[in-house]
Amino acid sequence: MTLPVDLETDAARLRALMAEDLAVRGVLDDPAWRAAVESVPRHRFVPGFYLPADERNGQGLTVWQPVTAALDHGRWLAAAYSDTTLITQFDGDEPDWEHPAERHGGAPTSSSTLPSLVVRMWADADVREGHTVLEIGTGTGYSTALACERLGSAGVTSIEVDPHRLERAASALHGCGYAPTLAVADGLYGYWPEAPFDRIVAACSFRAVPPALVAQTRPGGKILLTLSGWLYGYARVLLTVAGDGTAEGRLLGGTVSFMSARTHAAPAFGNPAHWAAELPGKARVARHGPERITAATEEAFRLRFLVQSAVPDAQLTAVGEVVHLVDVVTGSAAMLAPDGDGGWWVREGGQVRLWENVERLIDVYDAAGRPGPETFTLCVHDGGQHLRQPQVPCLPLPAP
Repeated sequence: MTLPVDLETDAARLRALMAEDLAVRGVLDDPAWRAAVESVPRHRFVPGFYLPADERNGQGLTVWQPVTAALDHGRWLAAAYSDTTLITQFDGDEPDWEHPAERHGGAPTSSSTLPSLVVRMWADADVREGHTVLEIGTGTGYSTALACERLGSAGVTSIEVDPHRLERAASALHGCGYAPTLAVADGLYGYWPEAPFDRIVAACSFRAVPPALVAQTRPGGKILLTLSGWLYGYARVLLTVAGDGTAEGRLLGGTVSFMSARTHAAPAFGNPAHWAAELPGKARVARHGPERITAATEEAFRLRFLVQSAVPDAQLTAVGEVVHLVDVVTGSAAMLAPDGDGGWWVREGGQVRLWENVERLIDVYDAAGRPGPETFTLCVHDGGQHLRQPQVPCLPLPAP
């Protein structure tokens, strides 16, 4: 058996190597954050996690293998100090890490975010000494520990909607000597007892900026969060809050995704075939195929986020080669099928012509020269939230 002193020695060595790697890649150029990465023992916050197997199962589902020190000490410690997101929970069910079981499929609901992104978030939010910060999504507590190491525990508040997750994180944090303010709370509403904050950083995504976060930020303070939607398009935004309670900021580049805040998660929509059966029989030729927003490219990733403003309540799924769009709010649906010559047929029904709306937005996007996310500004005010870009009409976000 490996002795604890050997574990801590090995962990310190791996932390130093991870910090050096992040520094070489340009992720960790602030000496204070590098010192935090070299000090915080990430392995204490991930006693167990899941890693994907090399092959899927017979149904095409991802096979998730449990990893703990007892099962494979070397694999566990190496993964803990890799720049990898470690899944710690599926479907809201807390695993029994004393007797962990392999999982087939499932929706991840908690994780330890890859260290490079954690550091990038704190740096992008311009967190500095003397700031009071609210972290939304404590998760395993590793990110919280980095903030405590950098700022001191007194300036850090972290909230988590899952009480079991928070209990485990609190134990790990206190065991490492950190004492931030922790609470079970829904990030949609921030945390009024500790407000106002100089910085708010969210480790989950929202469909729109929650008004409570703007209200709990000091004038001149900043909010860093990820916006997403039911089409799973994502964009990060850094907002600066003004004295009149409005906020404005640019979208940030990069392809970053986070799990949705549970209150903003997409609802189940049933069987796509049931929706397709209600569509009119006449089909038309689609001007744009679904690959414009489903391809595994950075441009499709960005465009999918913008498309959500045109069809904010739509969800997309594929059954074989057929692509379905379903809107449970308006009862609208669209179905796209290949025509055999590289094009697509589309049938639509309901109050909203879903794919027609998508095509209009893609037309505007193409005509504007396919602008990148950094050219868009998000404005938050009493009348709503809108994305603005010089060559693209104002795009509203769904109500928070």
